[in-house]
Amino acid sequence: MGEIAPMPEDDLWASVQEHLDMILSVYRHFEKKKPIVLFDILEQRIYVYPYEAFKQDLNPRNQASLTDQYEEAIASNKIVVFVRDDDQRKLVSYSIDYE
Repeated sequence: MGEIAPMPEDDLWASVQEHLDMILSVYRHFEKKKPIVLFDILEQRIYVYPYEAFKQDLNPRNQASLTDQYEEAIASNKIVVFVRDDDQRKLVSYSIDYE
């Protein structure tokens, strides 16, 4: 099971912690492709996207940020998980340990 480094407490991070087992389970099915995981709070669904396809949907500034985060995550055996909350109009990413 992945270990999570302490993060600032927020409602989106709490959702990641609450659904971590399911997030990791879904990721395992596609781990060879090293995808991006998206957890949609409102739908309570987990989506998996190829890195390049997900990146293309972001603006250039966020693309650069994702590239840095993704490369660092892959190098340190982590996965990138985005949490989307359309009610709060938030999209936040976390790097989570994966073993």
